[in-house]
Parts: sequence; C-alpha cells; structure tokens
Amino acid sequence: MTFAPLGLIDPLQRTLEELGYSTPTAIQEQAIPAILKGRDLLASAQTGTGKTAAFALPLLQTLTQQGSVVASNSVRALVLTPTRELAEQVLQSLQRYSEQLPLRSYAVYGGVSINPQMMALRKGVDVLVATPGRLLDLYRQNAIKFNQLQVLVLDEADRMLDLGFADELDQLFSALPRKRQTLLFSATFSALIRQMADGLLRDPLTIDISPRNSAIDSVEQWIIPVDKKRKTELFMQLLSERQWPQTLVFAKTRKAVDQLLEALQAQGVQADCIHGDRPQPARLRALTRFKDNEVSMLIATDVAARGLDIAQLPLVINFDLPINAEDYVHRIGRSGRAGASGEAISLVSADEVRQLAAIETLIQQLLQRREHSDFKPEHRVPETRLGGQLVKKPKKPKKPKVPGGKNKVHLGNWFDES
Repeated sequence: MTFAPLGLIDPLQRTLEELGYSTPTAIQEQAIPAILKGRDLLASAQTGTGKTAAFALPLLQTLTQQGSVVASNSVRALVLTPTRELAEQVLQSLQRYSEQLPLRSYAVYGGVSINPQMMALRKGVDVLVATPGRLLDLYRQNAIKFNQLQVLVLDEADRMLDLGFADELDQLFSALPRKRQTLLFSATFSALIRQMADGLLRDPLTIDISPRNSAIDSVEQWIIPVDKKRKTELFMQLLSERQWPQTLVFAKTRKAVDQLLEALQAQGVQADCIHGDRPQPARLRALTRFKDNEVSMLIATDVAARGLDIAQLPLVINFDLPINAEDYVHRIGRSGRAGASGEAISLVSADEVRQLAAIETLIQQLLQRREHSDFKPEHRVPETRLGGQLVKKPKKPKKPKVPGGKNKVHLGNWFDES
C-alpha cells in the first residue's frame, strides 16, 4: 500500500516521495485517515514504527486546508513531549514534512533562555512543540495564548507522568479550549494514562498495533552476568574484542555516565554524553555529533530513552538496567528501527535481578544469558521465571548431627572422648 489512498494532499505526498517514504507503517495506515476525519485518538505502537509521521502528516494537512492566519502569541496546534530531545526530534520531523506548506513550526523547552522563545512566539506559530514546564512558564508570562488552539497531541504521555509532570499537565489542560481534537500517542500506556485519557478524549478511536509493552522483534536481546564492581572493566574488554560500531549506551545515574565517558576518552574512544546536569546546548551538540558519526559512542541516562531517531543504529548497551521496566522497551527501541535489525546487550549484576525479572515479565520472554569467560561473577545473578519470580536455590541437605557433641563418637551407650 502507498500513501495515496490515505487521503494526503499532493504537497505532502511529494515530500514523502522525496524522503523515500513509499509504504505507510501499520500505525500510519490506521491513524492518518482517522485524524483527517477529526477523531480523537488513543494510539499505541512499538517505538520506531513511525508514530511521529502518523500524527504530524494529518495535522499539517488539516492546518493547511483550513488556511486561517495565526494571531500574535497564538498557536493552532500543540504537541507536548516529556523531554527536550524529543521536542527537537518532533520539530525536525514537522519542518521536514512541511517544506512545501505555508506553515510555521517552533519548539520551546527548558535549559535555554526563555527570552528568544518569547520573541519567536510574538509572530504566532501554527504548530508548537513544547515540554510542559517551559510551556507553563510562557503561559504564566502571557507569552502564549490558546484561543486559536484546534489540536492537542500528547507524545509519550506515560513518560510525562513518570517525570512528574502531572500537576503541570492538569494546569495546562484547564487553560486549553474544550472544543479541540486530542491525540495521545505512545509506545506504552499504563492504567493511569488510560484513566487520564478518559477525561481528555471525546469518543476516541483506540489503536493498538502491537502487544502492549512488547519489545521490538527485530532487536536481538541478551545479557551478560557480571559483578557490579567489574562492569566498566567488562565493558572496555567487550569494546576491545568486538570493535563495536556506532553504539548508544544507557547508564542509570549521571555519575555513572560521566565515569564511563572518562574511561572511554582515556582509551582514545570518540565518545560524548547526555544527562540532566549538562546544559541543553551541550546535550543537543552531543546528539548531533553522534548522528553525524563524529563520535562512535553516546552514553546517556534515560533522558535519551525516547525521542532519539538515529538511522541504522546497530547496537544499544544497557550498562545498568533501568528502574522502570517500560524504559527498557524504549531504550532498545533506539535500535532496530524502520525495519532494520539491531542488538541490545545488558550488563547485569546480582543486585539488578528484580529489575531483570520485571523486564522479562513485561516483554514476556526470558533473556538469554551469555557469561564472559574472564568475568564470571562471584555473586551469581539468580535465575528468573516469567511472572517476576526468582528461582530459589535448593537448600543444601543438613548434615546429620553427631550425638554427644563435638569430637565424640557414638558407640551405643558408650562414648570415646578421644
């Protein structure tokens, strides 16, 4: 099937052809016609399956066909994202798809000066991409109005709640016009998200393209058990042995990211990092360098688990397992995108076994274990079962007690004290 039967206008079809998009994905095939009809949507699909295009293309077409002029400090469509990186990614997609359309897109997020954003909003914006905190700041300073808003998109809404944006979202929703089209897109939907959707959506169409919370089938997944104190040593050994290509590495803490980056750079490896303590320009520069192959390795916390669309990324390494099992799905989804194959390797220590069990329960498969001969752990990673259960080791049989106590041999009713 091509994009033509989906009802997209000629300028969009020409742009898609220039970009090499010939066949819509399953989520695009179902979502685009529904959005063009004005339906509210609750759509779930695996990461890397084209969700951004699924809402961006019909959104841009609707705004173009309506043709109304956006007023100063106003916005016609709003896309909310949980992270700055995802906001930039969505903005780039919108600008790419709308090259032949008379529309203006812009993104606002924290970590950078608010003044240039306020100046840009004075011209009015057709599509605004924003993180909740910065958008609320702009609204409180009267830098943005929502009276012209027609469409609201929540991209990765579950992550917004994970990052503690619930209060900001409530305040923003109360400021938006009730008469609007609302679209919720994500790879995963918790019960809390579905409950929130009930209050936001009007007679929504629900699209579930794949089993909820499942891992990408095109990504080969396996783990290497290792003692926690030897993770960095194992990582460097694997890098030396395998000469990994472009690799995205996830660590749990900012400190772990910095330490691993320092170890890599000491060995002459071209690497960079992303985490919450780095200024936003530095984070964007690191991502750009990685995408442009100026560095072969990018180490990040979970701020990079969503929103990084990197073509042909062959490998994801989980230096640490995530605390939230759903973040594992998003992490490995950076690889194996758009039909390509990928690989995800996790270095797992004994103290991470409960995270491992939760991940395996979520994706409904036990991850294959491959020990490295030089790094067999002293503290074994307990075996797991689906359902989050740990396999208990069988108890050692108790030694029979020697009657009479230590150094006494029982001979009927006689004892030999020797």
